[in-house]
Amino acid sequence: MTQWIDTHCHLDAAEFEADRDAVRAQAREAGVAMCIWPAVRVADFERVQRGARAHGDAYALGIHPLCAAQATEADVAALDQALTDARDDPNLVVVGEIGLDAWVPEARDRQAWDHQVRLYREQLKLARRHGLPVLLHVRKSADALLKGLRDIPVSGGVAHAFNGSWAQAQSFTDRGFVLGFGGAITHERALNLRRLATRLPLGALVVETDAPDMPPNWLYVTAQDRQAGQAQGRNTPGELPRVAETVAQLRGLTPEALAEATTANARRALPRLAALMAARA
Repeated sequence: MTQWIDTHCHLDAAEFEADRDAVRAQAREAGVAMCIWPAVRVADFERVQRGARAHGDAYALGIHPLCAAQATEADVAALDQALTDARDDPNLVVVGEIGLDAWVPEARDRQAWDHQVRLYREQLKLARRHGLPVLLHVRKSADALLKGLRDIPVSGGVAHAFNGSWAQAQSFTDRGFVLGFGGAITHERALNLRRLATRLPLGALVVETDAPDMPPNWLYVTAQDRQAGQAQGRNTPGELPRVAETVAQLRGLTPEALAEATTANARRALPRLAALMAARA
């Protein structure tokens, strides 16, 4: 069976509370051999760690930019301590989910934006101190993220849900990053994203679901329909092979060829992930 890595999957989310084990089992049956569970705030660290370990998956520790408003210096110190405590844990593979989100209305407030930037830079420093790559949240923020990486270089990582320009994509890949493509690419109107997925070197791509978020087109419900009472379809890691088929079709590849390439890319960008998978083989 073709084997996939979901490089970004929030399996600790409340949406999976009732059937998390079944969701992960179904994804494994579909060929998703490995998921990376990113934390989004300090309070979630232990739950993410327990869940990933229980399922033989990898995890990331970090503070999400949308949690920045509540994050303090004590949270940064707690992340530093958690990374220290987990330094010998093979399931810890990356610092994340960190980054910047310029799309949300709060980001238009200069004080709130500056706080996001400070938190991002402090977490880059921690990643560098602990010798780990980073899992980046990129939402209308690629240039600001790249500025941080120029000032505080780290050992690469994954630019999650990337949808920037060609030049921005090259800047990330030049710094050792791979770019994550998920359910958004299944929407026919995602023209820029589809161009990127087609034109980028194959070595630059990884695949992800961002479950339960970022639903592919077959699960997506418009805002109008949601207001009318129709529920949004829940995204799960089991959707990854079908999402990846869209990428494979755009590039004229077989799913097997894409799975082999994206697995190799994820392992290269995240050396501890490669070590974890090698130990399991």
